[in-house]
Amino acid sequence: MILNPLLQKTWSRFILILFVSLAFPLISIGASGTSDTLKIAMLPIIDSLPYYIAQAEGDFKKAGVDLKLIRVMSALNRDQLMQAGEVDGMLNEMTSAANFNRKKTQVQVVYTIRSARSNYPMFRLIASPGSRIKTVAGMKGASIGISRHTIIEYVTDRLLKWKGVHPGTVVKKSIPAIPERFQLLMQGQIDAAMLPDPLASAALGAGATLIIDDAAYPQYSASLFTFSIDAISGKSESMKRFFKAWDRAVARLNANPEAYRPLMLKHIRVPKNVRNSYRIPEFSRSAVPSKEQWDDVMRWMVSGKLLTQPLPYRRSVTTSFLPEMN
Repeated sequence: MILNPLLQKTWSRFILILFVSLAFPLISIGASGTSDTLKIAMLPIIDSLPYYIAQAEGDFKKAGVDLKLIRVMSALNRDQLMQAGEVDGMLNEMTSAANFNRKKTQVQVVYTIRSARSNYPMFRLIASPGSRIKTVAGMKGASIGISRHTIIEYVTDRLLKWKGVHPGTVVKKSIPAIPERFQLLMQGQIDAAMLPDPLASAALGAGATLIIDDAAYPQYSASLFTFSIDAISGKSESMKRFFKAWDRAVARLNANPEAYRPLMLKHIRVPKNVRNSYRIPEFSRSAVPSKEQWDDVMRWMVSGKLLTQPLPYRRSVTTSFLPEMN
């Protein structure tokens, strides 16, 4: 189904604003350029909200951490900066971390930012407005917009398999850019798409149909902080101060999420139709992915020939920087 002209105009304007906002990737906040400055790459997504809280309320300053935020346009842009040694850490996920370590250990996962929770899904499989597809079983033969070889494809495969649909029976369309994936879904040019919030909520609010989400399957979805081995060995004290400040911001956010809606709307692009209704998710505190989570991602990557053999958990995940919760 094609959106009516007024709604199409609204979504096109939102997509344009989003791309314009991503066209200026480098933002330096409170950085003096010293050797201890932490440079962290983040996509402008909801998972980065605690950063803006900690920065606005002085947590980083109180913790004595010198920080430079590198706002990136895409996961590819982020990974290129990490590979080139231009950043110390990044907001990413397990498949990304594993890709860096396929030949030698270059990075380690140090913190779980967010995972799927009851009533707070991270990813939703959504059918286009007007689609006849209403259930997972109806997905057989349907086209699904995903991002290949990423957590998006991993979660898609796992949720389909959990509900008895073999991933090989659907037609995967590689659409890495989330705004483009959203727009193609809403125009009916693909049958379904796997989307993160807040675009998933926006799609549902505009007439799309929820097929399945990961709220009941928290073992599959997690956003992470991953840091280079060089930073872990050379900037460990700065990292500890950073995570102490981050955790303080998360504690306040989880206790009173609505208090931070204005800050979220200032820094995170939220579609107009869900600006007031989108539920701010609960964030993780002082956690890393479990060995079981990591090993399942390894099985998926090996089966898809993204790795020749599974990577050991202890080589790629460390608990050394988890702060004590107050």
